[in-house]
Amino acid sequence: MGRIGILGKLIFFIGIILIDLYVFQAVKTASKKLNNKVRKIIFIAYWSLTVFSCSVLIAWAVIGVEHLPRAFILYGFGLVVVSFFAKLFTIIFLLIDDIIRVFRFIFRKINSIFSATDPTPGQEKITRIKFLSQTGLIMSALPFTSMIYGMIRGPFRFEVRKINLSFPNLPQAFDKIRILQISDIHSGSFLSTEPMQRLVNVVLEQKPDLIFFTGDLVNNMTSEVHEFVDIIKKIEAPMGVYSILGNHDYGDYVQWPTHEEKKANLDELKKVQNDLGWKLLLNENVLIEKDGESIGLVGVENWSRMLRFPKYGDTDKAVANMPSVPFKILLSHDPSHWKAEILKRFKDMDLTLSGHTHGFQFGVEIPNFKWSPVQYVYKEWAGLYQSGSQYLYVNRGAGFLGYPGRVGIMPEITVFELNRSLS
Repeated sequence: MGRIGILGKLIFFIGIILIDLYVFQAVKTASKKLNNKVRKIIFIAYWSLTVFSCSVLIAWAVIGVEHLPRAFILYGFGLVVVSFFAKLFTIIFLLIDDIIRVFRFIFRKINSIFSATDPTPGQEKITRIKFLSQTGLIMSALPFTSMIYGMIRGPFRFEVRKINLSFPNLPQAFDKIRILQISDIHSGSFLSTEPMQRLVNVVLEQKPDLIFFTGDLVNNMTSEVHEFVDIIKKIEAPMGVYSILGNHDYGDYVQWPTHEEKKANLDELKKVQNDLGWKLLLNENVLIEKDGESIGLVGVENWSRMLRFPKYGDTDKAVANMPSVPFKILLSHDPSHWKAEILKRFKDMDLTLSGHTHGFQFGVEIPNFKWSPVQYVYKEWAGLYQSGSQYLYVNRGAGFLGYPGRVGIMPEITVFELNRSLS
């Protein structure tokens, strides 16, 4: 999520109101044959949800996310997101109806010009097609119920995905090395320590040689992770744990009183990662050695092709003075970095590991097919991608943000086995 200023919040607020007014026409039409008492209950329930949504947005804009209770932010804003997307499905059918009405209106006008007789009385009146209104409301119920279910069952159903990759230039000493990637923990979205402990347990059960964390340890402020430090500290691997920063780690989405307080927050986050025993790579590189052979690990700060995200990453600086090694891994939080810069200028990066998208936390994944709304923004949004001899893997994230759930796109821990191929 990028920077959202006052104007952006105002536009979002107005959008919610306009959508609710538009969808309410379908609610009125679909409930026409019900008795007045039932209709009144439906109308009150509908507008109560609108008032609640507006209250959440006003609190978000006026008070600020940093001063609101965590549960209110997670589930209040989550309900806003759920109702917003559910109503979008209704709008599709209402637009179809309105387009039909416009064409019918134009046809009648043209017909009245060339016809010698006047239109039949009452013929000009075009009523909303009840079928489309009812269908739209039914269709909106599907994402609404699935997203509510996703809030209850989906947030912490951690899935382990295993990926085997082969490289002819992988040093023999690293053949069959097991690398585990976690990303986007978003500790500010955990309301208790139990799911965080489960996440750590799943990580440790994989017994990886190396662990990489690809950004977004917090939602907004370093204080969010404090209660989980003792649990996360258990994440360790024989060859070390390495990490980078994600866009949320910089504190860019909080209205800090002073620049110094924002800097202190980031400095504290860096210290926390050090206390965890992680090696945080800030536009720098390290050599990972085993049995006398080495591979290169490069870690860049957040770098995105999207203009709304500040570019802290500097890949040239990150690879500066790096010794010559046959195989390189890049940690870069935002997957848009891969096509925008890495494929063009850094063709010796064999494997890039990213996160950031969360797979939108909503979509469909079945064998040989995957879909999510996020793919219309990010071409590389979940899973493995290849261009020539270079690979990108986009982790779906272990945590969540915005919508406090998962539908179809489950939280992920990825285990890679790297093999030295003969060709």
